[in-house]
Amino acid sequence: MDAKLRRRYTPGYSSVPTDAEYQPASKKVREVNQSSRHNVWWIPVALFAMALGVRLYEIASPAEVVFDEVHFGKFAAYYMTRQYFFDVHPPLAKLIVAFGAWLAGFDGNFEFDSIGDKYSDTSVPFREMRAFIALIGSLQIPLVYEIMRETGARSITAILCALLVMLDNAQIAQTRLILLDAPLVLFMLLSLYCYIKFYQQRYHEFTPKWWAWLASTGLSLALTVSCKLTGVFAFLTIGGAVGWDLWNVLDIKRRIPMRKVAKHFCARVLFLLLIPLVIYVSWFWVHFAILTRSGTGDVFMSADFQQTLEGNELLESSLELHALDSIALKHRGTHVYLHSHPEHYPHKYDDGRISSDGQQVTGYPHEDVNNLWQILPVSPIDNDDGSFNVTRRCIYHMQHIRLLHQSTNSYLLTHDVAAPLTPTNEEITTLPADELHADQDNEQNTLWELHIEGGIEGKTTWHTHRSWIRLVHVPTRVAVWTHAKGELPSWGFRQQEVNGNKNALDKTAIWTVENVHVDPHSPMYEIRSKPPEPRSLQTLPFLDKFAELQLTMLEQNNKLTQSHPYASRPIVWPFLLQGVSYWSSDPERRQIFFVGNPVTWWGGILGISVFCMLFAIDLLLLRRGIDQIPQEIRQRTLRTTGFFTFAWACHYLPFFLMGRQLFLHHYLPAHICAVMVLGGMLDFFTSDTIDFPLNRGGPSLTPDRIRSSMRQHRSSLHLVLVLLLLALTIGLTHYLAPLTYGHQSLTPEQANARKLLAEWQLQYLK
Repeated sequence: MDAKLRRRYTPGYSSVPTDAEYQPASKKVREVNQSSRHNVWWIPVALFAMALGVRLYEIASPAEVVFDEVHFGKFAAYYMTRQYFFDVHPPLAKLIVAFGAWLAGFDGNFEFDSIGDKYSDTSVPFREMRAFIALIGSLQIPLVYEIMRETGARSITAILCALLVMLDNAQIAQTRLILLDAPLVLFMLLSLYCYIKFYQQRYHEFTPKWWAWLASTGLSLALTVSCKLTGVFAFLTIGGAVGWDLWNVLDIKRRIPMRKVAKHFCARVLFLLLIPLVIYVSWFWVHFAILTRSGTGDVFMSADFQQTLEGNELLESSLELHALDSIALKHRGTHVYLHSHPEHYPHKYDDGRISSDGQQVTGYPHEDVNNLWQILPVSPIDNDDGSFNVTRRCIYHMQHIRLLHQSTNSYLLTHDVAAPLTPTNEEITTLPADELHADQDNEQNTLWELHIEGGIEGKTTWHTHRSWIRLVHVPTRVAVWTHAKGELPSWGFRQQEVNGNKNALDKTAIWTVENVHVDPHSPMYEIRSKPPEPRSLQTLPFLDKFAELQLTMLEQNNKLTQSHPYASRPIVWPFLLQGVSYWSSDPERRQIFFVGNPVTWWGGILGISVFCMLFAIDLLLLRRGIDQIPQEIRQRTLRTTGFFTFAWACHYLPFFLMGRQLFLHHYLPAHICAVMVLGGMLDFFTSDTIDFPLNRGGPSLTPDRIRSSMRQHRSSLHLVLVLLLLALTIGLTHYLAPLTYGHQSLTPEQANARKLLAEWQLQYLK
C-alpha cells in the first residue's frame, strides 16, 4: 500500500488531504481490508454467546422482586392492563421491557408491590422477562469489540475491552434484572459505533454509505434518549464530535465551497436533530395509544388530560358547584385540606415578628368538619322574583366569591402581614362574619377571584374533581398556597402553613374540590344530591398531551431530592467507594450488592488519568519545541482514545450539576467509555512505532540499542498486560459473584472477606 493510502486509511488520520487523496481506494486495497474483517466474524459471535451465558447464569435467583424491578416490572404490568402510569423517564425502555413480558405471556396481574415479593407464589414469567433484558445486555459486548476495532485497536485489545465489560459485576447485575439500563447502554454504544462508521466516510461525503451511517447515528441517538433522559449525554458526545468535524469542514484550507458547507450542516441538523426528535415524540404516541385507562399516574396530569382516560373519576363523579354549596378544598401538591380552627396565631413569633393575632388557617391531611367552606356569591344569585336561577348560581372562571368557614362563621382573608414561616408571603387568616360590613377594607380583603385552569371567562364553570383552581386575592393578587416543608410549631398543632404566595401563577398553588355538601334548602337539592351521570371521554390533541407530560417529567425529576441510604454523589463512583444493596434474604443470608469489579473501574479511571496527564505534558513539551510522539500517532490517539475520553466526560461530569437523587448505576455508560480508554492507552504504550524519551549515555547500552530492544519486547509486554488484567478481572468477578447473583449464602466471615472497601454497606456482616 502506498504512503497516501496508508495515511488515508489509518484510523483517526486528520491531516488535510490533497485532491489525489480524496480518490477512492483501489479495488485491491478494498478487497484486502474486507478480507481481514471477514476472517474474524466469529469473534463478536463468540463474545455475545459468552456474555449471554454469564448473564443467564442463575437467572431465576432470586425468585423475588429485586430493587427497581418494583418499578419497572410494575410498569410492564400497567402496559399489559393498559392503566395509565407516570414515570420520569421516556417510554421506550419500558416499552421494551413490556414487549419482553408480552412475549413471555405475562398478563399483568402481578404488580410488583415491594422488594422481596415472591415470584414463586405467582405465575409471573420473571425468568423470561429477565432473560430478555440479559439478551439486550449481551449485545453490548460485541459492540464494544467492534467499536474498538473500528478505531484501529489491536484485535486482542478489542477482545480485552469487551471481556472487561462482560465480566464486570455491576454490568452483569444491571443487565440480568428487569431494569432499564441494558437498552439505554446498548443504544448509547450503537450511537458511538454508527458515528465512527459515519466518520470513516468523511472522504466520501454524500454517498449512499455516508447518508446511511449518518441516518443510523441519528436513529441510535433517538433510541438512546427515548430510554432515559440521561440519553441526552449521547447527544452531547456526538454533538461535540460533529461540531468539531464541521469546524474542520469550514476551514478555508479545505477549499470547500460554502454551498457544500451549508449542505453538510443541513444534513447533520436533519438527521441528528430533527428526525431524532420525530422518533422521540413517536414513542410517546405509542405510550398514549396503549395506556387508555385510568391508573396511578392520573394524579400527576391535568384535569383535561385525565378526562381522556377510561374510568377516571373526573368523568364518573364530577359535580357542578353552585353558590351556597359547602366544599372541602384539597391542595394538589401536598394533598392537605384547607383548614381552620378557633385557635389564633401567637401574638409574637420566635424571631420577634408580630402577627395579626388572627384565626389560624392551615393545611390538614385528614377529613374534618373544620375543612368545610361555604361558597358565598358577591352578586345576587336568584331572579328578582325570588325564583331559582341555575345559571346565576353557577360559579364561573374569574368570578369573585367569598369563602365562609362554617364551624367558626368567619371569612377567608389575607392582608399585608407576614406569614408565620414564610415572611415574604402574606398571612392567611379569617374575619368574623359580623365584622364583614364594619369596614369597606374588610369587604375587599375577603374577596377572592376564582381561576380555573384552562378556563374561559363567563363560560367555564367550577366542578368537583376535574376543575383545578387558584384562589387569587382581589386586592393584593396573591394566591392561597401551601408547601410540604411548612410544618408549623406546636402552637399550630404541627399542621401545614398556608399563606398568600405573591407569585399567583406558581404551579403549586393549585387546589381541587373533592367533597361537596349541597344546600338542603336549595330547590335543586334532590336533583344535585343524586350521583352524577358518567360523562363521555374527552379528547386532547396529542401534542398537548406530549408537552404536558414533558413538563411534568422534568418537574418531578427535579423533585427527586429525598435522602436514600444508598444514594451517592458522582465523585465516589469511579472509585467504587459506595455500592447499593439491591436485595437480601434474612433466613438464607443471601444478598445482591450492586458494585463494580475494582479492576475494570479503577483501571478505567487510571486510563482516563494517564491519557489526560500524557497529553497535557505533550502539549507543554510542544510549546517548548520538544516533539516526542509522532504526529500520526498523536492525531490517531486523540481522535480515538480522546473521543472515548470525551464520551466518558459527557456521560459523567454533568451529574455533578444535578441536585436530584443519584446512584452508582448512573455511572455505567461512562464506565464502558473508561474501559475503552484503558484499551486505547494500553495499545498506545505498547506500540512499536513510538520512541519514548530515555536517559542518554551509558557504558554498555546506547539509546538506539535500548529502543530496539524495547520495540522487540513491546508485543510480549502487551500480551502479558492483557493476560494480567483479564486474570485479575476473572478472579475478582468470581470472588464477588455471590454478591452479584445472590445465589449463594454467605457466613459473616465470608461476607466480611468480600467487603473490599470499608465503605461498602454489605448485609449480614455479623
